[in-house]
Amino acid sequence: MALSLGVDTGGTYTDAVLIRDEKDVIATAKALTTRHDLAEGIGAAVSAVLDEAAIDPGEITLASLSTTLATNALVEGQGGRVALILIGFRENDLERHGLAEALAGDPAILLTGGHNHAGDQKTALDEATLRAWLQDHGREVSGYAVAAQFATRNPAHEQRAAAMVQEITGRPVSCSHHLSSKLNGPKRAMTAVLNARLIGMIDRLIRRAQARLGELGVTAPLMVVRGDGALISADFARERPIETILSGPAASIVGARWMTGAQNALVSDIGGTTTDVAVLRDGRPSIDPDGARVGPYRTMVEAVAMRTTGLGGDSEVHFISEGLQGGVTLGPRRLLPVSLMAVEAPDVVHHALDEQLRAAAPGEHDGRFVRAVQGVPRDGVEGREATVLERIGDRVQPLAQVLRNRIEIKALRRLVERGIVQIAGVTPSDASHVLGRVDAWDAGAAEKALTLFGRRRTGAGNMLAPVAEDMAQIIVDQLTEQTVLALLETAFAEETDGFGLPPSQLARHVLMQRGLAKHQGLVRLDAGLNLPVVGLGASAASYYPAVGERLSCRMDLPTHAGVANAIGAVVGRVTIRRSGEVSAPAEGRYRVHLESGPQDFADADEALGRLERHLSETARAEATEAGAEGIQVTVSRDIRTAAAEGREIFLQGVLTVEASGRPRIAVE
Repeated sequence: MALSLGVDTGGTYTDAVLIRDEKDVIATAKALTTRHDLAEGIGAAVSAVLDEAAIDPGEITLASLSTTLATNALVEGQGGRVALILIGFRENDLERHGLAEALAGDPAILLTGGHNHAGDQKTALDEATLRAWLQDHGREVSGYAVAAQFATRNPAHEQRAAAMVQEITGRPVSCSHHLSSKLNGPKRAMTAVLNARLIGMIDRLIRRAQARLGELGVTAPLMVVRGDGALISADFARERPIETILSGPAASIVGARWMTGAQNALVSDIGGTTTDVAVLRDGRPSIDPDGARVGPYRTMVEAVAMRTTGLGGDSEVHFISEGLQGGVTLGPRRLLPVSLMAVEAPDVVHHALDEQLRAAAPGEHDGRFVRAVQGVPRDGVEGREATVLERIGDRVQPLAQVLRNRIEIKALRRLVERGIVQIAGVTPSDASHVLGRVDAWDAGAAEKALTLFGRRRTGAGNMLAPVAEDMAQIIVDQLTEQTVLALLETAFAEETDGFGLPPSQLARHVLMQRGLAKHQGLVRLDAGLNLPVVGLGASAASYYPAVGERLSCRMDLPTHAGVANAIGAVVGRVTIRRSGEVSAPAEGRYRVHLESGPQDFADADEALGRLERHLSETARAEATEAGAEGIQVTVSRDIRTAAAEGREIFLQGVLTVEASGRPRIAVE
């Protein structure tokens, strides 16, 4: 019997699952995510799932982790201080391509050097300047990114610069040609910078997770989910942490495929903070051809094509006062649900809510609470921010007692953005407690908070919804509507024919909305999705049936939809893709661009064969290093030719090799 342990660290919960023989889920468990140290939440979830299954942890043969750490770090501007070595580029390339913004004040040096499109040296590398700079400043940063012009055609200058960094500083180095084989030097440089920034953070997470698992008796090798859903070994992830961005969403799609067997479907995963929507075609997720985008950064990392919307079970509920009817909208910011805060501090929360309910008129901060997050560094907190933080202290406080004027709202927002403070308020999770769909936290506190929220006056002067149940239904209906829009936008973006308008406009178009409502007049309108939707997330069963009804499509809600990410973390395959190119710098000369430098051949087939052997050997070796066994290799060729004077001229050949296998398991 083979036992596999899958773990996923989400924004609110860390999930763990045990799967037997890659077929049966035998236990699942959840624990609150501990953002100050993710390994604590991982340990709690794993302990719970081991207790539920009542198994010896030594029987586990494979453990795998999907994590939002890399994604969140890039979005929130966290990570180590790094330096960028740019070779053969111009000064304005730093500004034009967003590199200066990504560096955020970290050092960069521009050196002469680099190669041309054919892989020939353009200018010699300025080693003397680099050596002097490294000797003066080399140990001021935690890692280095190196990017040279046309390094994918000839990486010699990147390799030499990396060797000098290692020799002089001993710091880790991220070379752009290791992270992507595609042209576009500035974009490769961006990817290398972000990779270097994440190395220390991911290394600490993996080491802490491995240590915690070891303490619990789990000795199986640890794998990590990559952004395209494939698995890589923990050591491989340490070297290329950038490849773990979008790890969690990718794992959810792999989990959806495993649980449902779906071939063609939309997969919608609702978490606490976001809803992630992706497309399954022929059983495989679509890969973003432009590279993964995280926050403001477009990388060259292969990742699942995912549309992320700031909509989740813990989304902030905003009151819309405009118009006679009024209403609500959700997100994109996440709050702690009042019902959850009441579990932590019941006396404070209920006392404040009762006082606010007795007041004659609603207050601006009714139903809102605030607390400081323990263990988060507070360096640089000063002025109004320090005053607000001191007022909060070390316990839960009603927000109205903390803020003395409107200027302090900005200070509080900055504390929230830095992760030092958390705010609790009304969320869809609270609405679900009031409606009896969920019974995890304090439903009484949720009912009081929604009653307060519903007392707000619309443009007509009426209360929005004086009864808590009515207010809850308004919030859940709005979540349904925003989820429908997210799914429609994804579907329209995938339509190859196009409709002449952006997906967001098409989803909201009056004809589309009337079609969803099945308009029957002189004109009959009918619209909906033509694919099933797989609904994932702990709250999917609560919210998604109404979504399927609105879109007139089948809604699949797997039994273990709440731990789909953890399932996907352990049922995927190890897959390594490597691409290479044969160019034709002159008639009768075919150049293979290799890691060791260009090689010329007189015959195109001979050149293509040399490249295929090299890529196959490299991909197989990397797949083995990444933890695969039973490896199979497939090759695809994209040969571009042109007709000239009655004959076919070879222009370029691009080969992509995929080495894929199951992760190695522990054996006695």
